[in-house]
Amino acid sequence: MSPGMVNAASEFSDRVGHIINYGDGWYGGVYVAAMYALAFISDDIEFIVTEALKTIPRQSTYYQCMSDVISWYKKYPDDWKMNWFECEKKWSSDIGCPDGVFVPFNIDAVINSAYILIGLFYGQGDFYKTIDIATRCGADSDCNPASAGGILGTLLGYSNIPEYWMKNLREVEDIDFAYTTISLNRTYEMSFDQALQVIERYGGKVEGERVTIACQQPETVRYEKSFEGLYPVDLQEIRKKIHEFESFTFEGTGVVFKGNISSKNEEYVALVEMYIDGELVETAQLPALYRTRRHELFWKYQLPKGEHTVTFKWLNPTPEASVNFCDVLIYSDAPVVYHNQPH
Repeated sequence: MSPGMVNAASEFSDRVGHIINYGDGWYGGVYVAAMYALAFISDDIEFIVTEALKTIPRQSTYYQCMSDVISWYKKYPDDWKMNWFECEKKWSSDIGCPDGVFVPFNIDAVINSAYILIGLFYGQGDFYKTIDIATRCGADSDCNPASAGGILGTLLGYSNIPEYWMKNLREVEDIDFAYTTISLNRTYEMSFDQALQVIERYGGKVEGERVTIACQQPETVRYEKSFEGLYPVDLQEIRKKIHEFESFTFEGTGVVFKGNISSKNEEYVALVEMYIDGELVETAQLPALYRTRRHELFWKYQLPKGEHTVTFKWLNPTPEASVNFCDVLIYSDAPVVYHNQPH
């Protein structure tokens, strides 16, 4: 939507990305959008990757990780697995997504953007190889190869994407997406029309078949830091139903209770009060229906450091439903430091 206009892409990312993201999560959108914008005007992958990174503040974790990937590519130009391994060692520990803390699972924008770069670098302009490597890096391995393939496809041009990838796509391009009246071909048209409007808005010209783009030099977006001073320090198994749960005491600055609602009536919504140190924190609505469920039952961050006691009160209990606690994740203001133990 912003061909050659990196800063216009950043503006759109600011407005849209902040609906559900902040900090590094937002930077993921800014950076990928910048690479797309540059892929319209350059066929040099290394230039696209490094030039787009100018949109990201240097002091951010996101920038530091992408910079590492670029450095490791230069160190291991023929071995994507070594680059991947270095990323795993340094950048794969999740903080913000409770499902990914202390386990080999990560949907954070930082490590997943690193895998996009690995696919682009080591794919060497080959569509199959790019998607293959980005997929094999793991983590969010549908989005990552999609982004790597999309950026490379923009660089190559629609007509130059190998037929292997296009033959099945053509079979569905006129089929409407489920629950919509919009097909892929209609999406292409809408995106093209929007791109022409953006080109004119940012100083370019559209004169019949002739389009002139006012290309932009990347400008760094503002710095922001998510989960600042928040570190996961412990994960404990609970495996109790709410009527078996009297209280939970922990030492730290934040807590997340993971679990689920089970009910014979999928329309049931449990109402549960959460108290910390005797004070009501929230009255949570917890749908039993999977599509509308709350992914974590309860959470509270930015507590004063110290000992805290959590209790719950189920306001609308029914024999046909249960509130099930699985695990509790504890945060504090400093990471856990593991020291080597003598043998």
